[in-house]
Amino acid sequence: MTETPTTADIDLIQKVIPHRYPFLLVDRVSDIVASKSAIGLKNVTMNEPQFTGHFPAAPIFPGVMQIEALAQTASVLVGLSLDLVGKNALVYFMGVDKCKFRRKVVPGDQLLLKVEALRGGGKVWKFKGEASVDGETACECEFMAMIDVPKE
Repeated sequence: MTETPTTADIDLIQKVIPHRYPFLLVDRVSDIVASKSAIGLKNVTMNEPQFTGHFPAAPIFPGVMQIEALAQTASVLVGLSLDLVGKNALVYFMGVDKCKFRRKVVPGDQLLLKVEALRGGGKVWKFKGEASVDGETACECEFMAMIDVPKE
């Protein structure tokens, strides 16, 4: 296994997870500590398709998309930790617990996505996640996911 990178730009992110526009919700991942933690960044922009309906007169980044952005950050952490670059791994949600939303996220915000592995190493992982804007918590939760790597 190669050494786990400590950062991932958009090119590396797309080699690790299958998500693409309009559902790729993390722009960069940094502070990666293999199998332990990472910090993602999502730049929220007005030209994203969800804002045409959520809500046209008062655009708000949906809470479920905040959870998804946390999960994508965790997927990059796991993919890099397990050396899954270019291996077409898929990650499936298994559960979300203890979820709270604390502030609105709007176009122009930068969403900081902190994830910490509570349990993992194999196929099933559990994480604690916190999404924040300017130091204010927007969303916090725990979530579980399963990694599926196609057989070669």
